[in-house]
Amino acid sequence: MGWISWPRPVVTAEKHRPTLFEVFFDLVLVFGLIRVTTFMSERPSSETLTQGLLVLVLLWNSWLVYAWLGNYVRLDVGLTRAGVTVAMAAVFLIALVIPEAWQTGPHTTKPRLILVLAYVVVRVIDSALFHWAAADDPRLSRTVRLYALTTALSWLPLVLGAVLGGTAQLLLWAAALIVDMSGGVLALLVSGWPVRSPGHFVERHGLVVIIALGESLISVGAGIGTRMIRTPTLVAALLTLVLTICLYWLYSANTAHAERALTMAPGLRRGFVAGNAYSVAHLPLLAGTIYVALGVEEVLAALTHEKSHATLNWAPTIALFGGAALYLVGRAIFLGLSGQSVRLEQYVAPGLALLLLPVGRYLPGLAALGLLTAFLVALLSYEAWTRRSATNGGAQ
Repeated sequence: MGWISWPRPVVTAEKHRPTLFEVFFDLVLVFGLIRVTTFMSERPSSETLTQGLLVLVLLWNSWLVYAWLGNYVRLDVGLTRAGVTVAMAAVFLIALVIPEAWQTGPHTTKPRLILVLAYVVVRVIDSALFHWAAADDPRLSRTVRLYALTTALSWLPLVLGAVLGGTAQLLLWAAALIVDMSGGVLALLVSGWPVRSPGHFVERHGLVVIIALGESLISVGAGIGTRMIRTPTLVAALLTLVLTICLYWLYSANTAHAERALTMAPGLRRGFVAGNAYSVAHLPLLAGTIYVALGVEEVLAALTHEKSHATLNWAPTIALFGGAALYLVGRAIFLGLSGQSVRLEQYVAPGLALLLLPVGRYLPGLAALGLLTAFLVALLSYEAWTRRSATNGGAQ
């Protein structure tokens, strides 16, 4: 009886676009983002904001490696599809145990170990599939092996953190994620990652930004729950919609230029642009959006309990205004690393958002949300005006 001969992975074409199977993977990520927000909203504090960020980075890594793999080979064909399906199940399992991953005390180790082992499965499958796909490309094989080595080094602090719990868990998991992400950057610098389809890469990351922004709208329902909707609640919900639209337009206004820059980048330079502008810069975009969603949820939760004049605590205020600032920082980094010019107001905007933070802390929650929304509307309007002025000036 001979060995089963599996068909080789199907290498993507230059014009390849995201498949429905990849969009389904994104739905699993959506569930993970919801679980992160739910965890932080149960007891908002500086500690939970930090813990939520760490598991968010872990989810981001889990999604990111398959975005790169899906750019090189089709994920919806043959054995690759089977492997990615198992990886999706592992990501789903990670999301399920997130709220219990930071508990302390007796009998709390099991959820943490489940999360870590599921993450190891996600990364092992990706490394194996990428190594298989790169069998005929010596440079890419070297890149995959290097990244797999650094990834494996990060597993020891992950496991130790899961076993020890508490402060040790926080520090060890942070160290593990730094090692893991640094390994991807090191592999990029030493050997380079190929980007076969710039359009696919740009669209995949654009979709994940939209997914994260959708979390702000989901937080409206989470904050309101099943209580009777009152006028302040309706106002807050509409402000959240306007805020989300502003964040989307602030990002999407520059994606066409970014895709052109990525397409025009020659050879391995394309991989550097993709790794920096997307793999790195999109993380603060994602994290900032999730923090804003948490702040919105806290505002609406207070309003539904008829606390219209109650001010936010420091943690929700930091999440709301600090999240917006982090998003704007990510956007500025994205513009700069994708080869676009970053205007003065785009550098200044994150600092202005942070200056509003202490003001928002002592305003009623609804007023704080209105203040942030007004700031984003003003920023978006100013940027649109400067773009029109530049276009008209160039045409004369």
